[in-house]
Amino acid sequence: KLAMDDDMDFYWADVSSVFGLTKLFGPALPPGAEISTKLQEKTVNYLKEDREMAVFVDDFVMDSYMIILNEEIVPTFWEHFSPKQENMKAGFDQFCSAIGRLYADVKVLSPRLDEISRVRDICNTHRTIYGERTVVGLFCLNLRGTMHSQLPQDWEDLVRQFYRQAFSVFYKSGGLNTSQDLEDSGDWSGDLTCGGCGNQTEACLCHTITMAFQLTITRMGEMGLVERMADQVVLEIVQDKITSHVQETCKGSFDCSYLASLEEWLDMVVLAWLKEALMRGISRKKLLEHLYNTYTKARIEQLFNIIIEFPDSQPALEDLRDCLVHTDLRTHLTSSLKQVLDAKLLHPGVNTADILTAYIAAIRALRVLDGSGVVLELVCEDVRKYLKTREDTVRCIVQSLIDDSATELTEELQKTEGLHLDHSFQAPDDWECLEDWEQWQPDPVDAPSKHRGRRSADIISMLVNIYGSKELFVNEYRSLLSNRLLAHCSYDTDKEIRYLELLKLRFGEVPLHQCEVMLKDIGDSKRMNSLLHTVDGGCPELQTQAFPVNSLILSAQFWPQFKAESLELPDEVTEALDVYTKAFQTLKGNRTLVWKPHLGFANIDLEIGDKKINLTVSPIHAAIIYKFQEAAEWTAQKLATSLKVPLSTLRRKITFWQSQGVLVENTPDTFSLVEEGGMRRGPGLGDMSGITHSLEEDQEDSITASSADQREEELGMFWSYILGMLTNLESLPLERIYQMLRIFAMQGPSAVECDMQELRAFLDTKVRQHKLAFSGGHYRLPK
Repeated sequence: KLAMDDDMDFYWADVSSVFGLTKLFGPALPPGAEISTKLQEKTVNYLKEDREMAVFVDDFVMDSYMIILNEEIVPTFWEHFSPKQENMKAGFDQFCSAIGRLYADVKVLSPRLDEISRVRDICNTHRTIYGERTVVGLFCLNLRGTMHSQLPQDWEDLVRQFYRQAFSVFYKSGGLNTSQDLEDSGDWSGDLTCGGCGNQTEACLCHTITMAFQLTITRMGEMGLVERMADQVVLEIVQDKITSHVQETCKGSFDCSYLASLEEWLDMVVLAWLKEALMRGISRKKLLEHLYNTYTKARIEQLFNIIIEFPDSQPALEDLRDCLVHTDLRTHLTSSLKQVLDAKLLHPGVNTADILTAYIAAIRALRVLDGSGVVLELVCEDVRKYLKTREDTVRCIVQSLIDDSATELTEELQKTEGLHLDHSFQAPDDWECLEDWEQWQPDPVDAPSKHRGRRSADIISMLVNIYGSKELFVNEYRSLLSNRLLAHCSYDTDKEIRYLELLKLRFGEVPLHQCEVMLKDIGDSKRMNSLLHTVDGGCPELQTQAFPVNSLILSAQFWPQFKAESLELPDEVTEALDVYTKAFQTLKGNRTLVWKPHLGFANIDLEIGDKKINLTVSPIHAAIIYKFQEAAEWTAQKLATSLKVPLSTLRRKITFWQSQGVLVENTPDTFSLVEEGGMRRGPGLGDMSGITHSLEEDQEDSITASSADQREEELGMFWSYILGMLTNLESLPLERIYQMLRIFAMQGPSAVECDMQELRAFLDTKVRQHKLAFSGGHYRLPK
């Protein structure tokens, strides 16, 4: 028994000495004693024979190391995390020092862990504990667990400083000296500072930081601490860098594609640094997903400007289209763009022409982004509804179609396609719909139930579909064409014929037949004037009279209704017109002319003193200045009475002569001829642009009634029917009035039609005029 006790004491002393347990459990070693790192052969043989004792020693040593970790090594490591450093370089050095101390403490135990492994091999006591089969693996697991149990507050700040400093140096040393690097490096106009370490270039520490980083990462990798300590921190750092790099790269630039270069940057910079940092837990897929999300959100914020700059911005749209496939941001795109369009376009401060320009750009741009048309339909729904409420929308569209300058709509008109109206779509099972069945794709999940964007991709068709009918556009074109034909003293209609032929391909020949007659009238008028003024077969009186007359002879049934304006021309002019009328009657037999004295132009020579000037002006301007031959001074009221024009019209027209320095207003509403001083010949007087305002510049100068005025007159035909209904039935709701009008007033090929909304607006106008009363949902005649 004594011999056995002596053996056990020997075994314990050997184990305690080799595995460094004397400090915890004794016995104390004599001073200067040499410490072996391997158990003696006698002890190993004993453990080999007693496997249970070998397991006990194994567990006892590992538990003892847990005590050392918990009470000495880990607390010492966390002590290096204070105080908190504000400077990134100082934080980097402090973290390197902490890892160095931890590595040194763990390194002391490394030979002893190897000895435990050797004993396991000899005694065959390998086991799997907490998922770890090796001694080193189990020790590292214990180390990580102990460190986690003693985490100090804000420990991640120091880790973040360490990795930020290392990534900054790597980014700079990679040769990626972008504008952002220069901004990060401070003021480089004088003493240039390094963008990596922040020091002046002559004292750059980037190489030192790189070496320290590699050494520290290697030590952390040996201890299994890299991913546990830094996985989330490093992910945040690289994601922040990806976000800032994407925003800086694509800031305000839409004319080139950045997606491929960003992916290359991700591989060459971010992933290369993660490889050096031993961060295997952060996958390329996760970072690429963040890159796509960041780039998509950045482009969505800029999408309105991208749309306005289309087609120069097409590369940005193609990038965004590709990114939407990899992200779940389609709903965010539609809601965000819809809010931006509503905020920027849908208010009275924006011109209708500007809204149409933005809407057309949206159609063209969103076609690239989404070929199905779903995004366009969702984001522009409010824009379409708002355009329908504007009175000048149709006029602006038609004006853009036949504009002399190249616009999106004039280019679209050249494509010579037919209209695709919503109500004319074929049924889905029609064979025409299946011509491209091999390329058919289902609509996206966010498509509205009545989505038809794939079949209505034509811009002009989409604009017409705002109203759902082409009649408004045809009528507006007739009105605009009449103004264009009558606003120029020329018989040249080649350009207008070309536009008409293009429009006939869109709207059909029958609706535009009246426009053909209008253009034919211009050509016939040219031939008639030539015939009446020829020496052979012409009228001699026309050739010798003081006021030569040329006319535009219009077929009243085919031209739009002209505005009712009165003007009394001088007797000499009236006589000259009568001579022309008689000559026409002689030539045409039973046909005559009804003159519109307020239309046309007059070429006059003004002689005031020694001044002489030739002008082409409107009849009312010529009549005003002609009156000043009779008297040098006129009051506005007398002059208006003499010319038989409204006083307001006279005041507006006479300002032209004031602006030319011919007339002056001495006292309020009293005008006199200026016989002294030079006349101011305004720009464009010779070609009439100074006195004939184009239709789009001034609605009041329109020769014909607007389509809205014509429509109001057409709806006025219903008024007698409505009066009869309410006289007999006392009161009726809107729906009943509409049904009865459809039966009695909307039948026949030439009958006027309207929908319920138009009828409601018409009846509400009558209510405001006190011609009807409305209460309880019923209309009645006022008592």
